[in-house]
Amino acid sequence: MTSIFVQTGGRTELVDRVDPAWLAPDAGCVVWVDLAAPDQTETRILSDVFRFHELAVEDAVGSLHHPKIEAYDGYLYIILHGIAFQAAEHCFTTHDVDFFVGPSYLVSVHDGTSRSAARLREQCLQNPLVLAEGPVALLHRIVDGMVDNYRPEVDELEDRLDELEAEVFERPYPGLLKTIVALKRDVGSLRRVTVPQRDVVGRLARREFEMVTEAVGYRFRDVYDHLVRITEDAAVFHDHLTALLDAHLVNQSNQLSQTMKVLTVIATIFMPLTLVTGLFGMNVELPHLLGQGTIPFWSIVGGMLGISGLMLWAFRKRGWL
Repeated sequence: MTSIFVQTGGRTELVDRVDPAWLAPDAGCVVWVDLAAPDQTETRILSDVFRFHELAVEDAVGSLHHPKIEAYDGYLYIILHGIAFQAAEHCFTTHDVDFFVGPSYLVSVHDGTSRSAARLREQCLQNPLVLAEGPVALLHRIVDGMVDNYRPEVDELEDRLDELEAEVFERPYPGLLKTIVALKRDVGSLRRVTVPQRDVVGRLARREFEMVTEAVGYRFRDVYDHLVRITEDAAVFHDHLTALLDAHLVNQSNQLSQTMKVLTVIATIFMPLTLVTGLFGMNVELPHLLGQGTIPFWSIVGGMLGISGLMLWAFRKRGWL
């Protein structure tokens, strides 16, 4: 779906096409074209109307790309990522949001799941300031909303880590190792997205590009600070998960050692008993067979019990039990 907003003379309108005259820097217009899950026909506006570079257009309509910013003749091409944390699957999913920013226009391209772009579409006709501040300020509004959407998802991940820590030390279960590794992979995905995205926003905050004014640069600086904190949180989460993984493996090793200790003690106790029954089993008159000769049988039983008790006492005295 394509949404086209144009502001002229302080009035914002929703139109069905872009007049090329609006794109001139001195036209006094601000144009926002939002391409939400566009089809092949809708994406032709990028090359036919705005005449963007073919490589940038190819990236914009292509599959997932890493966040980046590139300067072309008269406009900037920016790729950022929106995020959605699927709590049921415990995995992060991200989606590209591509931007073309010129002196009098902003073109955004995404898969239709951008919440920040959807909110601004609703506000455009109600609040003239959304477009009145210019394309770069509009870009900031969208990016700021995207980064704000990270915070509750990261907080939810932090809560999940707290639950996982309790499970590791208090109530471990067989599939816990798989859960830790899967969550660690998710945190790695978060770091791979936020680090380059932080760098992109940092370039905008430092006003490396002429069209970014000082006032808007300050706004991007605030977004940059949020991304820095999220990146630091992701690093802390990664270290936390590594520690939990090590602790879980140590616990598993200790449990295995305790199990092996018990089995070893049992096997060691039965070794002399097996020897005794092997030596005397063929030569002792068993009471249930002959009805007599009970003294030798019970003597051997008592001797085996004595040997077992003596071995248990020795194991406990040496601290093996």
